[in-house]
Amino acid sequence: MALPRNRRPLRGAQDEPAPSAAGKPTATEDLARRSPETADDPAPKGGSATVEERTPAQPRARRGLPWYLSVPITLAAILAVFLAAARFDLLPGLPNPFAERQVDRSQPVLLKSIQDMSRYTGATGNFQVIIDLDNDAKFLPSALLGNRTLYVAAGTVGAYTDLGALGADAVTVSADRRSVTLRLPHAQLADTALDVKRSYVYSQQRGLFDRIGDFFSGNPGNLQQLEVLATGKIQTAAKDTALVATAETNTRTMFVGLLRSLGFTTVDVTVVG
Repeated sequence: MALPRNRRPLRGAQDEPAPSAAGKPTATEDLARRSPETADDPAPKGGSATVEERTPAQPRARRGLPWYLSVPITLAAILAVFLAAARFDLLPGLPNPFAERQVDRSQPVLLKSIQDMSRYTGATGNFQVIIDLDNDAKFLPSALLGNRTLYVAAGTVGAYTDLGALGADAVTVSADRRSVTLRLPHAQLADTALDVKRSYVYSQQRGLFDRIGDFFSGNPGNLQQLEVLATGKIQTAAKDTALVATAETNTRTMFVGLLRSLGFTTVDVTVVG
């Protein structure tokens, strides 16, 4: 007997929903996988239960540095390790890239002239002076414009007798060649010879503008001015010492001994002029 069209057939085992062709779980299978508490929850009234399929989230893979960044960084790290090892002599066989070498490209010394000297240096004085040179601006602070330099200068000044100035009547010898009289000129001071090995800049304070100017200058700190100033002060100080008198005394003693060694018994050496 045929069933009416408006009646539904009874649900049986043959009415079980077939699995999907793609292998995805149906709504019934998804409910079975859920926890008992969730599966037993009644569906909301007025409609059937709708189950959403959730795919477990995949963990994000960590992205490393690209090769064009990782390769230079690796090479730089390796280079830094080798440079540090060479700098602190951790590897004795590795050459030190920070080692300095000195190359002397000076030109040969040129002899410009020869001057005949007839001086006898009877004494030499060693001097030292500290130059405190302060150049400041009138309306600007020293932090901006101005410099102060402490320069320790060492030099020597010699006192000499010019034997080339002796005239024909400077030496008088007796007839028996037993007595001799020698008249010498007064001793003089030579120019100051600055000892560059013992002269140095002790300290220097410079303003901002002076530092910029020294960067483009060929003579930082104006060392030439300090040397000229130190030479003048040493020369002036030598005049107030007994350097000249000491030189005259030593010169007389030298000639007395020389003339007596020549057979003169009476020797008179005087300083005139």
